[in-house]
Amino acid sequence: MRKLLGAALLLFQAGMIVYARFVPSRYFCWAPFDMQTEYALEVTVNGRELSAGEIRRRYRRPRKGVDNRSAQHVIDIIEGYERNYGSGEHAQVVMRYRINGKPEQVWNWGFGE
Repeated sequence: MRKLLGAALLLFQAGMIVYARFVPSRYFCWAPFDMQTEYALEVTVNGRELSAGEIRRRYRRPRKGVDNRSAQHVIDIIEGYERNYGSGEHAQVVMRYRINGKPEQVWNWGFGE
């Protein structure tokens, strides 16, 4: 029985590692720190641009920073805040980011939603 449980656990872990290689969030990956995501946030709430301190208080992330996980990690933090706490504030967020020094990408929240 113990061998069966051990094998099932290892099989589950292997499956989650394979799954994590094909999704942007990568929460189940054994090596989640294999990316460097440089990002910069521009946030406007009710038509007013937020300062660096206001952005830090809102998302508990700096306006500009580096995250050693997937860019989706930062996106999930922003989306989670906006869906749960900022839904009535008409926030617009632009996140410019680059992963491992590759070309810049842009992610937007609140434009046309």
